[in-house]
Amino acid sequence: MNVIKKFFPTKRIMKIICLLITVGILCISQSLSVYATSEGVETDDRTAVHEPGWAEEPSDLMEPNISDDLTIQISGDNGSLNSSLRILITLTLIAIAPTLIICLTSFTRTIIVLHFTRSALNTQTAPPNQVLIGLALFLTFFIMTPTITKVYTEAYVPFQNGEITQEEALEAGLEPIREFMYGETQVKDVQMFMEIARLDWDGELESIPTSVLIPSFMVSELRTAFFIGFIIYIPFIVIDMVVASALMSMGMMMLPPTTVSLPFKILLFVLADGWSLVIGSLVKTFYH
Repeated sequence: MNVIKKFFPTKRIMKIICLLITVGILCISQSLSVYATSEGVETDDRTAVHEPGWAEEPSDLMEPNISDDLTIQISGDNGSLNSSLRILITLTLIAIAPTLIICLTSFTRTIIVLHFTRSALNTQTAPPNQVLIGLALFLTFFIMTPTITKVYTEAYVPFQNGEITQEEALEAGLEPIREFMYGETQVKDVQMFMEIARLDWDGELESIPTSVLIPSFMVSELRTAFFIGFIIYIPFIVIDMVVASALMSMGMMMLPPTTVSLPFKILLFVLADGWSLVIGSLVKTFYH
């Protein structure tokens, strides 16, 4: 007995027993059958064991009604994406839609100008962020309508009719967006990114990679938006300076000038129909 314990310790015996049990379970388990069917071939194999409505007792509902067979159907390749892959691509586009709207449209300039307008008025949260973002989205849709229409007519409709391939549809849909971005991008920004990428540019849109055009467009939009914001700030700064000078002349230095100037700013903005002027001038900057 001591000899057995010497050569077969307790832990080793337990490992051997567990290994034998595992092998036994694998031997007595049912095998998994996989059936592959070609496209267009109908099969009568069903994954349901019982017909619908077979249960008579509540306990019958606890029994599984799915067999352990797996049927794989391989469809022929017709050169286009199937519906499942299209759904995956659509969901991916929906996930990155906010980034595309910010980087490839007029949204950046619009939201920055609206923010500068609110800051110049010094009204803190009036209008709130939700209103500004909603207004910027609808203004972006209004400004981008011609571009969206060109994408629809030149890329989506021919692709749905089977006139062009997926690659051609992607290129045709991207071209109107590139034209819009190029029209709002300053030359020096394009040259800067082309030099950083060590690429030669002949001054034409076709020779600008999309990876260069997008950051160039973003930098140009930021520059234009901040310039418009500076112009919006000028009349309100004048009001602040006048109010501050009047308070100092009256010896009311403890009274914050912004508290007194805020009603005059709102009055000037309302009398001048400020929102119409700001939004109208902003939209016109995209129509050269």
